[in-house]
Amino acid sequence: MPGMWWVLGVVAFVVLLATYLGWTAHRVERVHVRAQSAERALDAHLLRRAAAAAVVAEEEDNVELYASARLALDADPDEREQAENDLTRQLHTAAPFGPGLPERQLLAASRRVMLARQVHTDQVRDALTARHRPLVRALGLARRYPRPQYFDIEDPALPERAIEVPSPATPTAPLESV
Repeated sequence: MPGMWWVLGVVAFVVLLATYLGWTAHRVERVHVRAQSAERALDAHLLRRAAAAAVVAEEEDNVELYASARLALDADPDEREQAENDLTRQLHTAAPFGPGLPERQLLAASRRVMLARQVHTDQVRDALTARHRPLVRALGLARRYPRPQYFDIEDPALPERAIEVPSPATPTAPLESV
């Protein structure tokens, strides 16, 4: 009878250990999948911003902004950060823009890039933290996932007044009371 309790204790320990290892492996997988999704979302928002910047540059006949936008659109992955930083600097230099639809789309795209970059940074940090846990390293649970990388770009947000909205016309004569 005393041997039976010992066996039950070992079985319970093995079940708990297997459950914990399964949970840890699933957590590592989830954070890497989320980091990859955040990277794809950031890439999509960067492409939208570059395309919107190219449209605005064509409208305003801004050759430097157009060149930076095209470089950002066509950049290789290893040159992407530099191209996006150049585009950000050109956008800050070229602001303020007119009140048209392409300019508003550019401003919205820049805001979305800012949010996507923050989400991507948070997800990469979480994935790297999970990878550095001793048990994950010892058992190689993150081996099958590529190591997530930060995307280091300057703050892509355009100033609030980057797009000048015309103020409503003020009446020249006082309005009549009703």
